[in-house]
Amino acid sequence: MKNYDVIIIGGGPSGIITGVTGIKQNPEKSFLMIKGEEKELVPCGIPYVFHDLDDISQNAMGPKPFIDAGGEVLIDYVRKIDTKTKILSTEKGIDFHFDKLVFATGSVPVIPTFINGYDLEGVEYILKKYKYIETLKAKTDKAKNIIVIGGGFIGVEVAEQLAKYSDKKVSLVEMEKFCLYYAFSEDMAARADEVIRATNINLFTSNAVKQILGEKGHVKAVLLDDGTEIIADLVIASIGYKPNSNLARYCGLALDDNSAIDVDRYMRTGIKDIFAVGDCSSAIGFITGRSDSVMLASTATAEARILGYNLYHINLLRNFQGIISIFSTEINNIAFASAGAIEQTAHNANISYIVGKFEDVDRHPGTLPGTSKLFIKLIVSPKNGTIIGGEICGGKSTGELINIIGLAIQKRVTIYELISFQIGTHPLLTTAPTKYVLIKAAENAIAQMNKA
Repeated sequence: MKNYDVIIIGGGPSGIITGVTGIKQNPEKSFLMIKGEEKELVPCGIPYVFHDLDDISQNAMGPKPFIDAGGEVLIDYVRKIDTKTKILSTEKGIDFHFDKLVFATGSVPVIPTFINGYDLEGVEYILKKYKYIETLKAKTDKAKNIIVIGGGFIGVEVAEQLAKYSDKKVSLVEMEKFCLYYAFSEDMAARADEVIRATNINLFTSNAVKQILGEKGHVKAVLLDDGTEIIADLVIASIGYKPNSNLARYCGLALDDNSAIDVDRYMRTGIKDIFAVGDCSSAIGFITGRSDSVMLASTATAEARILGYNLYHINLLRNFQGIISIFSTEINNIAFASAGAIEQTAHNANISYIVGKFEDVDRHPGTLPGTSKLFIKLIVSPKNGTIIGGEICGGKSTGELINIIGLAIQKRVTIYELISFQIGTHPLLTTAPTKYVLIKAAENAIAQMNKA
């Protein structure tokens, strides 16, 4: 039986970063990563396999940084874990002894078993596995009538990519009033729907799938609640993900109400020397203080860095304070992003808020080539002006502007501090210094507070 100081189960972003960071902090320790498939995919890049990327291999991700740091990798599946003896057994019949164990097992798609016909041939999912997505890409290449169920980020992005083929009819079905409603307030989500409708996508909102219809065992159509029947030779269900926590459950780890592995702010489970990180682990909202289930690679790697630093000793005292939930996407060349508490999040958590808004162009003068409109909202506590959330839509700069807002939320920056925010501007890169969108939105929020 071989001994390892640290064994990591899973080879996604959280597993890789935990390993790389852990090795740097503990170079004298031995690290083993056990992962089910030799090839992995960049999770956020999966939708772009279906059109923008020439080949699935362009979205491949591997454990090279972990190996280069000194870690070892085994392609196998973990079958059993004895937490008392610290012995782990794999499907290939190999036993290992560990000192520390990290669950980085990620998430799996929710299967809509509540929809009659979910198990028909031709009903697929966005399973984050290389071979599966490679096979699904071959199916989408052949299909002419494709229905995507679910208007979250993955569903919208997959539909947008497939709609770029002129010979395909792509429909997107979302039961909420708007797509992306989990991440954006109503007015911003409505803007996103307008952009979606401007593509080659047939969008059905405020409509649930009643039944998936089949013929001779293969999907032929989808029936909606309002009686609409949409012809389909391929259905892709993208209704969310759930923590891949069955193995943790079997070995006695506590799970929360979302079936995520219960961890503290240092990613420690209730069993000594066993940790969990990323999509499979529990999280608390930074603003709401409530249990959250945000599954983002960016969040997972932030958690992984904290865990890597603190595997053996608490070296990084600033522990993980909670999930800020920073989302971003691009639909038909328009970027949408949000961070922290959006309006409905604040309302549902009984948090008082006011909103500051501003809209302008992202170049100066606005006649420059490549100029885009930029609309920003700041969600602010009316008591002290602390920024608790933000939303943006516009050009490419949206992606980094939302990260600035994310840092402002994390550092509890107020709109009053934002007024004196020192910035660098350039005609080709930013809005004008006289009307920098973040500062102007903060000024608008102050005006709203003065009215109250």
